[in-house]
Amino acid sequence: MADIRPFRGLRPRPELIEQVASPPYDVLNAQEARRMASGNPYSFLHVVRAEIDLPEDTDPHSEAVYDKSAANLTGMIDAGTLVRDDRPCFYLYQLTMDGHVQHGLVLGASVDEYEHDKIKKHELTRRDKEDDRAKHVEKLMANAGPVLLTYRAQGEVNAMVKEVCDAQKPAYDFVADDGVGHRLWVIDGSEKVSGLCEAFARVDSLYIADGHHRSASAFRVRNLLKDANPDHKGDEPYNHFLAVAFPDNELKIMGYNRVVKDLNGLEPGAFLEKIRASFDVCETQTAEPESARQFGMHLDGTWYRLTPREGVADGSGDTVRSLDVSILQDHLLGPTLGIGDPRTDKRIDFVGGIRGTSELEKRCKQDMRVAFALYPVSVEQLIAISDEHAIMPPKSTWFEPKLRSGVVVRSLRGDG
Repeated sequence: MADIRPFRGLRPRPELIEQVASPPYDVLNAQEARRMASGNPYSFLHVVRAEIDLPEDTDPHSEAVYDKSAANLTGMIDAGTLVRDDRPCFYLYQLTMDGHVQHGLVLGASVDEYEHDKIKKHELTRRDKEDDRAKHVEKLMANAGPVLLTYRAQGEVNAMVKEVCDAQKPAYDFVADDGVGHRLWVIDGSEKVSGLCEAFARVDSLYIADGHHRSASAFRVRNLLKDANPDHKGDEPYNHFLAVAFPDNELKIMGYNRVVKDLNGLEPGAFLEKIRASFDVCETQTAEPESARQFGMHLDGTWYRLTPREGVADGSGDTVRSLDVSILQDHLLGPTLGIGDPRTDKRIDFVGGIRGTSELEKRCKQDMRVAFALYPVSVEQLIAISDEHAIMPPKSTWFEPKLRSGVVVRSLRGDG
């Protein structure tokens, strides 16, 4: 049973949507954000990456940045750039990339259900990242960026989504500079709103696909505001957080690739010979792995196809150990390249699949020695691991296309 809530969204005026909508805070560094927002005072990057409006040497986690974020959001509301809907709504968010179309419901997700593992997780969070997002939410008193959720597709919800798409004109319809199409419909009729609430009450579980730190920050802010509110009733806006829920059969995951600085003291020939103990190795013209249990490896200008030898990839019945990211870590990155903890080891870096294998080749020419292209984790694997209350290895999933920030903002003031 999923407890979802409509809310009065803060949204850009239609004529400003393309200028306001920005990439998520965590896919750009400060320099990239400065360049992207340059000359555009409407960009939501001024809210999610407010250090771009302060001196370049400003610590992005300083109090000044959080204060500037809050001031910029208030300024956008006061100027009428963002306008709050008159009554609680759901929103339907459609993403289109390279012919792939997916539809997500923008909603308030329950902090209680997150706390009690009814919204299921598959990733560990870092305290410093939680601190950052919690401070951001607390200062803004708003959820500026959504959590990406998934759920097992349900026919009743699918029918409602189709009805909205067929019967209503979208409030927004634009193609971003990366070629991804974005459409948003407002669902504000009481019958449709209550129908969606009832349909999701029959959804067994929601799963965090991307946004574990934003979810954890919502939990921390809820507790903070609850403790400060002697009249807490449980229906305050801080009891839910901004999320977009996509059915599992529409969500798209790309590989999350690896690059390593050196060969751990080995010469290329010795390195290749050593990994042949666990993998069949052959040169290939196809950089991308074509199926699970295959890896692309780029070394000294050549692409190789790695296939685990018999017995290497069985995982001994362990869902996590059976993931390709685990196989690569347990049988090559760890024992051969000496990458003990990929969360902290400075010799390894991670490259989202959207950048393509050309980015891996580029990195090998610039600052890295060897690169690995991985086949994507499946949504089924993500759900299975979450159901087991297990944890995926770090940097296992890269989701595309990305939701834009600033399309819908959820205030924690008033009635949400």
